[in-house]
Amino acid sequence: MKKILMTLAFAALTIAGANAQVKFGARAGLNLANIASKSNDVKVETNGQIGIENKLTKEDIERAAGIIVAADKKVEVARFDGRPTIMTKVADGINKPQELIQTILDGKAPIYKHDGAADSQETDAEGESLGRKIYKRLMEGVSNMLPFVVGGGILIAVSFMAESSFGENSQIYKFLMDIGGNGAFTMLIPILAGYIAMSIADRPGLMPGMVGGLLAVNSGSGFLGGLAAGFIAGYVVQFLKKLTSGMPRSLDGIKPMIIYPVFGLLLTGLIMQFGINPIFAGINKSMNTALTHLGTGNAVLLGAVLGGMMAVDMGGPVNKAAYTFSIGVFTATKSGAFMAAVMAGGMVPPLAIALATLVFKHKFTDKERESGMTNWLLGATFITEGAIPFAAADPVRVIVSSVIGSAIAGGLTQLWHVNAPAPHGGVLVAFVMNPHHVLFFFLSIIIGTVISGMIYGIWKKVA
Repeated sequence: MKKILMTLAFAALTIAGANAQVKFGARAGLNLANIASKSNDVKVETNGQIGIENKLTKEDIERAAGIIVAADKKVEVARFDGRPTIMTKVADGINKPQELIQTILDGKAPIYKHDGAADSQETDAEGESLGRKIYKRLMEGVSNMLPFVVGGGILIAVSFMAESSFGENSQIYKFLMDIGGNGAFTMLIPILAGYIAMSIADRPGLMPGMVGGLLAVNSGSGFLGGLAAGFIAGYVVQFLKKLTSGMPRSLDGIKPMIIYPVFGLLLTGLIMQFGINPIFAGINKSMNTALTHLGTGNAVLLGAVLGGMMAVDMGGPVNKAAYTFSIGVFTATKSGAFMAAVMAGGMVPPLAIALATLVFKHKFTDKERESGMTNWLLGATFITEGAIPFAAADPVRVIVSSVIGSAIAGGLTQLWHVNAPAPHGGVLVAFVMNPHHVLFFFLSIIIGTVISGMIYGIWKKVA
């Protein structure tokens, strides 16, 4: 019996828990492998934030009875040309492994025909909605942006600590701020725009997208302008590809060297400069004004919503939507109020799990209690994904209890006017807050953690 090969690709949706996200993604591979291994050998390739692991060889692909690509990001698929291949979502690899495997075994998987584009890596599933395609483009940009957020954000927090200890003229403060704030954090929007464009038009879209993102930064259109720049640059390059598709093959070499970069950049720049930037700069200004005059009641409600969203899927699209919104506000207004809400909301789930395993020991296995101890550290450093293994095993109890506590924590940060001066760091951020903010930041997290932990611990069945 031929081997069933499965390649799994996951968009990196986490902040600092890339490895945890890969573990969650690998769960899709495990579900598939558990079923297939009963009668067949299986090889699982993963493609997450840490890169490709267990890459399928040419020999593996040739010997395979079929290939399953469960992907929410772009992967290299030209190598599967002429092979029975199923292309679907990561969620299907987790939730419908039996159906996918059986389709391969029944010989019903379609033969993949690559379109011949050398740099094409598109993995859109058949019949995929426009909304899902847009989401995949966006997540491609966000996943590549997140290392800059994490690295830059933590170094910004450390630079503030250096400033408070050595003064604003100290070399260590200037150095950390240069590489964290003026370096990594300044590149957030260009990177976001560049990789969104690349997800649409492959490598020719990267440069116009990044420059479009930089134009958005310089014009004041900020995060929203950067999002628009990515999609505009990507589809501009796609338009150029179609426009030049009838050119003689002898001229193919000038397309990526001259036509795509020159005209892609020119058209993207024109659209951004005279169409997009004035609109979004105005929107950002209005948003800044609105947030400045946001009443306490509305702020608490919004903080609760953002905090609760961080616990819905713990590193997934809902979590990232809340975090991305807060990053947008942070970069546009320099206000860290909503960053405090999402950070508190994101810290609660793993801390609540840790608390539950400590207080309700008899309801957890030895392995779960060990994982619970690890979650103290993960929660303290704002790595929400530490709760994913527990959520996967008991989704209703874990997610419901986590959302309640996270929403309360997020709302309390706004009630007490907590402001986070850096976009990441967890407890590290506390060292650069004023004493008032520190006290109520921790109090918000503790209250949310206790509520979630108690709900989950009481509700959970004995293992």
